Amino acid sequence: MNILVINAGSSSLKYQLLNPETQQVLAKGLCERIGIDGKFTYKPEGKEAIKEADVAMPTHNEAIKAVLDALVAPGNGVIGSMKEIDAVGHRVVHGGEKFAKSVLITEEVMAAIEECNPLAPLHNPANIIGIRACQELMPGTPMVAVFDTAFHQTMPAAAYMYALPYEYYEKDKVRRYGFHGTSHKYVTQRAAAMLGKPIEELKLISCHLGNGSSITAVDGGKSVDTTMGFTPLAGVPMGTRSGDLDAGILQYLMNKYGMGIDEMLNVLNKKSGVEGLSCVSSDFRDLEAAAAKGDEKAALAQKKFAYEVKKYVGAYAAAMGGVDAIIFTAGVGENDKAIRSMVCEGLEYMGVKLDAAANDVRGKEAVISAADSKAKVLLIPTNEELMIAIDTAALVK
Repeated sequence: MNILVINAGSSSLKYQLLNPETQQVLAKGLCERIGIDGKFTYKPEGKEAIKEADVAMPTHNEAIKAVLDALVAPGNGVIGSMKEIDAVGHRVVHGGEKFAKSVLITEEVMAAIEECNPLAPLHNPANIIGIRACQELMPGTPMVAVFDTAFHQTMPAAAYMYALPYEYYEKDKVRRYGFHGTSHKYVTQRAAAMLGKPIEELKLISCHLGNGSSITAVDGGKSVDTTMGFTPLAGVPMGTRSGDLDAGILQYLMNKYGMGIDEMLNVLNKKSGVEGLSCVSSDFRDLEAAAAKGDEKAALAQKKFAYEVKKYVGAYAAAMGGVDAIIFTAGVGENDKAIRSMVCEGLEYMGVKLDAAANDVRGKEAVISAADSKAKVLLIPTNEELMIAIDTAALVK
């Protein structure tokens, strides 16, 4: 079964064609600068990537058509015809409280996704554009929406409610939603397989650490708490996002510097995090290089990030009454051994013991805890596209 996975942004579109049963990726690529000057990348399995600049992509329709044409093109195509695409799985960022699982897309589903637009104004409208483009170019092909927020709909009210007047939840649905759900779902399932135990018997803490980061407590295969909140701005410091802070700071800075709320949120989303703290970069590789040369702010940014992750690991272990394994995933989690070491340092009281030699690894599944570590530490590369394809195939079947 061949599933086309689409992740549409406002001016970009990532795609993969893969078989969820064999996990074979037939082709993948990226459409960038849609509506500007169009840049197209296509990499068929076992071949070099093909990059084309100035491809006419005034809308997402042309971008999707470029993808479909490449997949069936003589020479570099990977399928004989469009009929070999059995279904399309679409990443949708926000499903609100309406969707606790992936669903086949109908007009009723589309209307419900549009109702969630105010909750994710930068993402959901772009996701909808991608769906509409595929529907127009691939009529009759089943399509599935896979939501970043769905996995977290199992959180209890004590975890997802904010201590605000209750009417803001009743009327405006202000609550913790959480994100990166597809990633957390995938790596926790892989963790259960690596540990050789049913996921229903495990207490897991999933650390999705990258430019955007979130930590999730998963008890018995269900998300019971997560760090991102009403928006992806909450939780640990990230590449350019502040993470949690005292809301009174906003009033103080806005009054002192004459900023409006939009300008203030721009600072919190795009000028803060490890970039703001380090005055160097949002890229952890740059921080590591600068810290090695004696840059104290870069070193502080690394320590602050690891410290906040560690705090949530401890909090979630307390919330679940223990932890069987801690999982590191995403760009930083998979590749930065120093950050993993800093997070685990001092967690011996929880039964966590990192193996320094085993931790010297990048980007592949591994047990990086010592043999006598009561709580295991796992490195698991995330694969959101595969998870989307698996959900899509299951619904279509």
